[in-house]
Amino acid sequence: MRRQPTPGVRSGPHVLDVVGLGVRLGLAGVLGYAGWTKVVDLTGSVQNVLAYELFSYEVARAVGVLLPVLELALAALLLLGLLTRGAAAATAVLMTVFVVGIASAWARGLSIDCGCFGTGGRVAPEETRYLAEMLRDVGFVAMAAWLVVRPRTPFSLDHHLLGRT
Repeated sequence: MRRQPTPGVRSGPHVLDVVGLGVRLGLAGVLGYAGWTKVVDLTGSVQNVLAYELFSYEVARAVGVLLPVLELALAALLLLGLLTRGAAAATAVLMTVFVVGIASAWARGLSIDCGCFGTGGRVAPEETRYLAEMLRDVGFVAMAAWLVVRPRTPFSLDHHLLGRT
């Protein structure tokens, strides 16, 4: 249902729509950067996944190669505002998986960098930043949840191509 303009009130994007645009573009930027840093160094991406000690080499290799592709695809969808609700839901799930993975590494006493932005692997115990990494990713989950609940944003292809708000 479209909002009807109120007489005497300036018509334009609603403040919450603009907040959603910022959230959408922010998540697109984070996912795009994370995906790009991994896709240009797929060997490093696989090594980052292996550092978590959760998967066999074959599974870690598949995750290390497919993860940046997924991140770049989600970034593109969010940047364009296409299938925003679904892309945001997938982003929330992905970020939740990252939080669980980091928590698992922490709980098992591993000393690794998360590898979220291309660099990762083993580090000295005093160089771990598990809590900060988890809180950052929880923030990204909250941002994605905003778009799941309120996917309407300015400059979105959802509305122009699909007739959705």
